[in-house]
Amino acid sequence: LSPGFKTCVFTNNWVDDSMGRLFTSSLLTVVQRHFDLLIESCRVGLHKPDPRIYTYALEVLQAQPQEVWGHHHPLQLPRC
Repeated sequence: LSPGFKTCVFTNNWVDDSMGRLFTSSLLTVVQRHFDLLIESCRVGLHKPDPRIYTYALEVLQAQPQEVWGHHHPLQLPRC
């Protein structure tokens, strides 16, 4: 992406206490390196498609809804 673009990924997940938790944690660590923000629903107490999770992302990224383009974003402008 061009300089000035901020990126975010959302995941509807839960606290993982299974045997696979190390894999999940490692995967999220790798994914997080490629984005400005990784939002895990279990950590913020909100889940997609609740608009509050998108509002939270906008606040953290210091962005306005009209500046957003993404998949399944209820605050985004229509795609051209």
